[in-house]
Amino acid sequence: METFPVRSVLVTGSDRGIGLGLVTRFLEKKDPPEWIFATSLDLEGFHGKELRRLALSHPNLVVLQLDIRDLKSIEAAVQKVEEHVKGNGLTLLINNAGILVKFTFLARETAENMARLYHTNTIGTLQVSQVFLPLLKTAALRSPKEGLSCSKAAVVNISSDFGSIEKMAGWHLSQVVAYRCSKTAANMITRCQSLEYKQFGVLCLSIHPGWVKTSMGTLLVPTTVKDSTTGIIKVLSAVTERDSGSFLDWEGNTVPW
Repeated sequence: METFPVRSVLVTGSDRGIGLGLVTRFLEKKDPPEWIFATSLDLEGFHGKELRRLALSHPNLVVLQLDIRDLKSIEAAVQKVEEHVKGNGLTLLINNAGILVKFTFLARETAENMARLYHTNTIGTLQVSQVFLPLLKTAALRSPKEGLSCSKAAVVNISSDFGSIEKMAGWHLSQVVAYRCSKTAANMITRCQSLEYKQFGVLCLSIHPGWVKTSMGTLLVPTTVKDSTTGIIKVLSAVTERDSGSFLDWEGNTVPW
């Protein structure tokens, strides 16, 4: 994997699927981060235990419990990260955690689904970024790099082309209105972050990981987790200040808003 220096990275929702794939890709790097923080909602569950086992063979991998819907949980995670990074801050925050209620249709979409998905996929993304911002600002201040980059300080929000209003991907296969709306709103957060966080030296980006073989998505698609996450890392290694506030896919293509 090509050189992509990242001193520290935190990936939310990293006990399976794309999140676990991203953690694995960072561990595989020739120049792996000094610290990789992998979070799980349930460390005692099957997937959480698998993540903890992985950490036993990687001293730079720190596994944290995190509920992105709970502000106190986020604040506790920040404290744990601070204990490891000391005064160096957090270089890269990847907001990957999210949920999907499958097989829902516009005619039967519910207020309960809308609120639940918005709370996790949109508000969760906002809260995590807000609480970790001081650590991102510290990383940017301590970095000798000019401009904006994921090697300096960045927030990457894992999105979906289902949130593209122009594209309306997969409508005839899966309407999932609540999920689409939550991701569209999360994309607006990315745009807002890119405008507000630029002054702090923090790059902000939305990434569509592709239609990937995961339990959250479907196994009936061609893109593997390894292909998607390898592509995402390559994109993150190449983005610059001009890309901040963009919506890109795992191959570096622009996704329409």
